[in-house]
Amino acid sequence: MFKHLLQKYTKTLLFPGFVLILILFYYLQQDSKEESFESITTIPQQQSEQFNTDNKIDEQPTILNIMVDVKGEVVSPGVYELTTEDRVIDAIQLAGGYTNEAETNLVNHAQKLQDEMVIYIPKKGEELADLPIEQTVTSGQASKNSAGKININTADESQLTTLPGIGPSKAQAIIAYREETGSFKNIEDLTNVSGIGDKTFEKLKELIDIK
Repeated sequence: MFKHLLQKYTKTLLFPGFVLILILFYYLQQDSKEESFESITTIPQQQSEQFNTDNKIDEQPTILNIMVDVKGEVVSPGVYELTTEDRVIDAIQLAGGYTNEAETNLVNHAQKLQDEMVIYIPKKGEELADLPIEQTVTSGQASKNSAGKININTADESQLTTLPGIGPSKAQAIIAYREETGSFKNIEDLTNVSGIGDKTFEKLKELIDIK
């Protein structure tokens, strides 16, 4: 009797049992995938932000405190402390601005400041040849001294490119060197600028000065 019943219901129970095994196998596979996904190591957000912050710090230019001497037709002539990121106009404003007699058309207001720089503001009608000092911030002739040499501490790109062997890229390198390290202490320091070697310096040494 039992054997007869077993044979009768075996085929009936076989299919549901097979379906149950498939369903169980499917859920086991899903659990395995979730565990594998959770085990992936990720970089903590804080560490990633710190890395980006460090990169930004490295890219920031060095800003130095400098002293400049403002003379001539300003309200309060004197020596003032600024930074290498400041411009001539900032120094003039710190000195109280121009007097009514100032000749402002000769001044290069956009020029970046350098340590030990002298900014002389001439009087209206005053001739450049009569100026009492050699280092005057103007739009042109001030970068040549009485001997006709180019002052490599104050010359702009257009003036530097008048020198033999100095193109726009080398002129920009000279200006960048001044902004990063300060004024040239002697003309030989020009060889510290990238792209200017001894041969180039030999062509320049009789044509340049630092004051």
